[in-house]
Amino acid sequence: MPEGTGPLATFQSIDTPGGIPTMSKIVVFGAGGRAGRQAVAEARRRGHEVTAVVRDPARYPDLADVVAGDVTDAADVAALVAGQDAVINAAAVYGEGTDPHAFFTDAAHALVTGLSQARLVAVGLSALLPAADGTSVLDSIPAEFRPFCLAHAAGLEVLRIEGAGLDWVYVSPVGDFDHEGERTGRYEIGGHGDLARKISYADFAVALLDEVENPRHRRVHLAVA
Repeated sequence: MPEGTGPLATFQSIDTPGGIPTMSKIVVFGAGGRAGRQAVAEARRRGHEVTAVVRDPARYPDLADVVAGDVTDAADVAALVAGQDAVINAAAVYGEGTDPHAFFTDAAHALVTGLSQARLVAVGLSALLPAADGTSVLDSIPAEFRPFCLAHAAGLEVLRIEGAGLDWVYVSPVGDFDHEGERTGRYEIGGHGDLARKISYADFAVALLDEVENPRHRRVHLAVA
């Protein structure tokens, strides 16, 4: 499929690559969250050098080798990604006292400003994709969750408008995460949302790292199941 075009029409099975082509330097923002933790673990399992970033390391005493950083601050981003090969952004905010719209748009602006040569793999939401029948997945989301989804959409729009010269891909679960699921090393990839389907955090991390090691898609939104 040509780079920069719309969603993929079908899903296809993908196997985990058999080996690591080269050791890369990877920054993971949001390393304290579920997706971020698995991305860090998968990257280290493959032998990459990982900089695991959280806003406040004191809040994560169970995590080793984390550094402080703010993905919404362009200066922080630029300093942390200097000399790195790839960035995985799994950072998010939600709930009382947070402003998801400001967070996701500020993060997107900071990443566009702070990145130069590093590849960006951003974690997103399947609600922003059409369903296979062409209807809007967002329309089926309960009203109380739609502002959060629209905040994600605003961040994605920043990438689309301002990131034309940036090597990025936006990756979401096709529906939801299987919180108890284990790592199988297999997944499917496509361009439609389906809230009935799930993927484990560990297999989602496999997909993220595959896009770091062997970029196959650029400036598109992928759904992984």
